[in-house]
Amino acid sequence: MADNDGQWERGLIEKLATAALQEQRRARRWGIFWKLLTFAYLTTLIVLAIDWRDGGESKSGRHTALVEVKGIIGPGTDASAEKVALALQAAFKDKGTQGVVLRINSPGGSPVQSQSIYDEIKRLRLKYPAIPLYAVVEDLCASGGYYVAAAADTIYVAKGSIVGSIGVRMDNFGLVGLMEKLGIERRLITAGKNKALLDPFLPLEESHKQIAIELIGEIHGQFIAAVREGRGQRLKETPDMFSGLIWSGAKSVELGLADAFGSLDYVAREVIKAEDIVDYTQKENLAEKVARRFGAAVASGFIELVASSGAAIR
Repeated sequence: MADNDGQWERGLIEKLATAALQEQRRARRWGIFWKLLTFAYLTTLIVLAIDWRDGGESKSGRHTALVEVKGIIGPGTDASAEKVALALQAAFKDKGTQGVVLRINSPGGSPVQSQSIYDEIKRLRLKYPAIPLYAVVEDLCASGGYYVAAAADTIYVAKGSIVGSIGVRMDNFGLVGLMEKLGIERRLITAGKNKALLDPFLPLEESHKQIAIELIGEIHGQFIAAVREGRGQRLKETPDMFSGLIWSGAKSVELGLADAFGSLDYVAREVIKAEDIVDYTQKENLAEKVARRFGAAVASGFIELVASSGAAIR
């Protein structure tokens, strides 16, 4: 009987010791978590203060303002209409800006976003008539990229740049044959006879095809009108100029799609006469990077904490 009592007491002591140890471990984890959260909060405040101070300072002195249009032009991208417009507005507004350079390296993207940037350039040129805007093409200035460039006073290219692709495309897939092979039946109920326009799971109707052709044709016409407006008498139109073809930088100068050869440094030094270049491109700032990374780290730490001490959370 005494042995049983001793075993029971030892078991109870072991359980109490184990529970106390687990509680200490949970307390340490929570302590680490809250310290990490506090550190992240203070760091973010410091970085925000630094960014606010830097952002509040005006760009002093005569300079060339740079705005990048890089990559796909579309909502949520680095070359979205919103980001490019904000950058252009800041560049034109600065009293030290002698000229704006739009450096383009883009295959195009959304015609709506491209048109928005085009219109904003035209608006700012009217508002600030003394500040010229030049487009400098790097490797690629196609489709929507050229739509944007057409608004510039002058377009500079490299001889090997790819320029053009003045056209509009609409992509779609037809999966009807595959569905038939897999024995899949498409069930679709619509209100409006054209609501299923270009549905990839249904056979393509000729009437729907014609509607799509008319739609992209209208957008193509807007693109052509913008190019003609922007380039004016410099444009040497050919039968295939607006067919979607692309040309080298050298050929684009011959066709009047571009004006001359030149780089960013060349335009800043020889054309604008302001060698100092200030980049106004809208980029993710340090505060946003820190907030994003710390947010991910804190969330990850919290998940691990909950997973490791789930038994204590009711």
